Amino acid sequence: MTPDAAPTGYRNRPVILLICTTTHRNSLCDEIASRYSRDYEVVDVQTGGLAIRVAKQLVSEGKQIALVLAEARLEDWNGAELLNKMRRIVPTARRIALIPPGKYTDHLDELRAGLAAGMLDTFLGIPRGARDEEFHTAIVEFLSDWGWTVAAPEVVNFRIVADAVTHEVGAIRDYLDRMGMTSKIYPSDSDLGKQVLATVGDPVALPVVVRDGQEPMIQPSFAEVAASLFGTPDSIPEDSIADVVVVGAGPAGLAAAVYGASEGLNTVVVDSGAVGGQAGTSSMIRNYLGFPRGISGMRLAQRARIQASRFGAQFFTGTPVSGIDVGDHHHHVRVGPSRVCARTVVIATGVTYRRFGVESVEELVGNGVYYGAATSAAREMTGHDVYVVGGGNSAGQAAVHLSRFARSVTILIRRPELRETMSEYLIREIDASMRIAVRGCIEVVDGGGDEHLEWLALRDSNTGEIERVDAGGLFLLIGAEPHCDWIPDDVVRDDRSFVLTGRKVPKDRWTNGAPPAPLETTVPGIFAVGDVRHGSMKRVASASGEGASAIPLVHDRLQELRLADLPASH
Repeated sequence: MTPDAAPTGYRNRPVILLICTTTHRNSLCDEIASRYSRDYEVVDVQTGGLAIRVAKQLVSEGKQIALVLAEARLEDWNGAELLNKMRRIVPTARRIALIPPGKYTDHLDELRAGLAAGMLDTFLGIPRGARDEEFHTAIVEFLSDWGWTVAAPEVVNFRIVADAVTHEVGAIRDYLDRMGMTSKIYPSDSDLGKQVLATVGDPVALPVVVRDGQEPMIQPSFAEVAASLFGTPDSIPEDSIADVVVVGAGPAGLAAAVYGASEGLNTVVVDSGAVGGQAGTSSMIRNYLGFPRGISGMRLAQRARIQASRFGAQFFTGTPVSGIDVGDHHHHVRVGPSRVCARTVVIATGVTYRRFGVESVEELVGNGVYYGAATSAAREMTGHDVYVVGGGNSAGQAAVHLSRFARSVTILIRRPELRETMSEYLIREIDASMRIAVRGCIEVVDGGGDEHLEWLALRDSNTGEIERVDAGGLFLLIGAEPHCDWIPDDVVRDDRSFVLTGRKVPKDRWTNGAPPAPLETTVPGIFAVGDVRHGSMKRVASASGEGASAIPLVHDRLQELRLADLPASH
C-alpha cells in the first residue's frame, strides 16, 4: 500500500517497508499508515521474496528506507533472517520483527538469538487494538534514531558557511551534534551561503556560523559557539556561592547534577566539551538499565541535562576548568577567565583517549582521523574503508554504527582477540556483521593523504611485516587516561593520576585516624566520582551511581559548614 499523493513539503518522504501475511495485513497497514503516512511513504508487501525485490528497487531509485517491519514468520522467509538480508541491502534502515498475537513464546528464542547477532534491532507484538502506545513508542524511537544519524535534518538549528570541513569546522559540528542541535554546512557560493555573507557585509574569513535569532558569528571558536547555547560563568553574580560545582558532564557528573538540583542545592555544571563525556559519543548503549531497546549516548546525556536543568542546575560548556583554589569554607573553581565559588566540588571529568603519537596521523585529525566515535562524521564514511583502533565497548559500538555507512570497517587491536576487553553482546554483533572485520596484533605506524586521510600503514606485531591499505577514515578509541592536569596538588592521586578517595587515601592523610568519606578526596568538600576516581568500574551505570551517591556526602559537608558557622553558645 502506497498512500496517495504526498502532502505538500513531503514529496521525498523516507519509506517504511511493512512485510506481513494476509492475516494481519489490513490491521497493520491501517495502524502504520494512519500514524506515519504524512511524513513517511508506507509500502507493504506480503512475502519476503517480494520485499527483497522492492527494497532493491527503492534503493536503486535513490529512496531512503528508514524502517523495515517484518512479521516473525512469513510463508517464504523466517522474519529474523529476512531482516538480516535487509541489513545487507539497506544497512542504515532500522529493522523490527513483529510477533502475531498469541505467538510470543513460539518465536521468542529465535528472535532473541537474532537480536544478539545483530540480525534485527528489536521485536514487538503486533497491536491487538487501538492506541497501543507502547508499540508506537518503540517505532518512534527507532525512526527518531534513524532521522538523527542517517537523514539530512529537516529543521536546521545552526547554519555553517564554509568551503571546507577544517578541523575547527569539524569540532563545531561534532559539538552541536552531541548537544542535540542540528547543523548543516553550506558552501560560500551556495544560495544560502551568499545570503548569509551578504548580511555580514565586508569579505570575512570563514566559517560563519548562524543561529536563528542571533547575530552571525564570524570565524568563531569552539567556546564561542558553546557560549551561544548556554552563556558563560560570567553570568553568575559575583557574590553568589554555589552549593556544589560539578566539573564534568559525563554520566557521573550528570547524575550528581540531577540529584543535587532535585534536592534543592544550588548546582552548577561545567564541562570543556559537549555534555555526555565519552559515553555521549556512543552510537548505541544496549546494556544500560531501563532501556531494553538501547539508547544512544547523545540522547541519554541530553535527557539527563534537560532533567537537571528543569530542577534548576546551570550548565556551562566549551571552556575547560583550569584549576581549583582550595579554601576552608568554600573553594574557587577557575573556568576560563571566570571564578565560580562553591562550598563543595564534585570532580567528574572522566578519562580522555590517549594520544595516538604517530605524527603523520595526528596531522589529519578532523580530516578523516577522529578521536572517539565522532558520530557526526559517520555519514561521510559512505563507500569508504574505515578503521577503528581500540578493543573496548566504545570501539565496538563505533564499529557497529560505522558499518551502516562504510563499505568495510576493520577493528585493529594489539591483543590477539576482543574477549578480554569487550562485552559479549557486542562481540556477537560484530561476528555476525559481514562489513566488520577484526585484526589482532596489529598497530598503525603511519598514514597520510592530500589534506584528508587516504592510506594507513599497518604493522603485524608478530611478524614485523608492514602493509599499506586504503583508508577513508580512522577512529581512535585507545585506552583511557584521567583528565587531572588541572586538579590541585592538595588532592592526592595514584601513580596513574586517578584521584584517591575514601579508604584509598594514604593513612597519613586521614583525619583523627578516620579516612575521608567514601567518595571524598584528601580535601574536605571535594569529591571524585566516575572514571576519574581510582578503582572505578568504568561503566555508565556505575558512574551514574557514584554521581548520585556523592550528593548525600555533599549534604553532610554542607551541614558541617553550617555547624562550624554557629556561635559557640549554640
